[in-house]
Amino acid sequence: MHLRAAIACASLIAGTLALSGTTAQAASGTAAAATVLYVSPNGTDSASGTQSNPTTLTSAISRIAAGGTIYLRGGTYAYANTVTIPAGSNGSSSARTTLSAYPGETPVLNFAAQSESSSNRGIQLNASYWRIYGITVEHAGDNGIYVGGSNNVIERTVTAYNRDTGLQLGRISSSTPSSQWPSNNLILSSESHDNEDSGGENADGFAAKLTTGTGNVFRYDVSHNNIDDGWDLYTKTDTGAIGPVTIEYSLSYNNGTLSDGTQNKNGDRNGYKLGGDALAVNHVVRHDIAYRNGHHGFTYNSNPGKMTISNNASIDNTERNFAFDTGTSVFRTNTSCRFSVSGSNDKTVGDADSSNQFWSGTNGSRCSSYSGALGWSFASDGHLVVTFAGKVVTP
Repeated sequence: MHLRAAIACASLIAGTLALSGTTAQAASGTAAAATVLYVSPNGTDSASGTQSNPTTLTSAISRIAAGGTIYLRGGTYAYANTVTIPAGSNGSSSARTTLSAYPGETPVLNFAAQSESSSNRGIQLNASYWRIYGITVEHAGDNGIYVGGSNNVIERTVTAYNRDTGLQLGRISSSTPSSQWPSNNLILSSESHDNEDSGGENADGFAAKLTTGTGNVFRYDVSHNNIDDGWDLYTKTDTGAIGPVTIEYSLSYNNGTLSDGTQNKNGDRNGYKLGGDALAVNHVVRHDIAYRNGHHGFTYNSNPGKMTISNNASIDNTERNFAFDTGTSVFRTNTSCRFSVSGSNDKTVGDADSSNQFWSGTNGSRCSSYSGALGWSFASDGHLVVTFAGKVVTP
């Protein structure tokens, strides 16, 4: 299995037109909502949205019924403006509205026409109970995908070459109360790589930071070669603590260095950055792997909370594999290994028992499973398969 086996088939592009809530409501008021619509790169706004007469993405968003499905045909969609799925255009807990790649095809949304600006996102999902599946969003002027709604599933997506974090969760606007911050979103079997802002200190692979609610989960995801961190759960005193986040069965590697070798001294370059401004949040981080990131593998980043850090493996990160200088986190069955990068001894303040094998100059017995070349792929059911020297590992 090759290191970029899954990337080759996934490095696509993305594009879109801005759609406000007012526009969507006006359009939906002039025609009956559809349960299935088809979109293609050469579709037109006025087209019926059938397979033989496909429409545009923005038109489909304005016309789709709650619980309906929009199929994106394969090809490159080149747009200059943000695609917004507006707040209020919700599905339901029993029937999410779906935006999906047409089976067997790869739609690439390319926002390369955008300039770098915080207002130039790719897809902005402000609604709730949606499922976005199988699309690639690239070259946006800010985040590739930004999720402001709740109870959404983002699955099998690729966010790459965007000019801020590839996929980020956060409040819809500065006036959004904390009770409405995005909650209960699942990011599943997705990849984020080579995201880079011009300052070199903001573009992570995945982020649930600053203004996110409870119940957000990242599962079977891969973040690599982003200029800043693989995952960023940063908090600051201005906005207060975020809700606890779960990151599980995921992989973070080579963050701090782009695929072409570019680095930036301003980047934090951690695999999993779990806090900020000494605000306590009890995140759950389990069955994850951090490999050869440019600073720490897993870092509390001043979070003094009681995090659950269990069954993780951290290998050859530049500074520490595990860096938890203060706090009350609980550490169980974690493995820290060094083969070709010297680094520093781990520091794990909190509740750490003998089930852990932290690095203090020698490798523990479990490290034999983590030597050799890294490989990864997604299985047909979506779960992440990670190998070292061709052998499957699960921390």
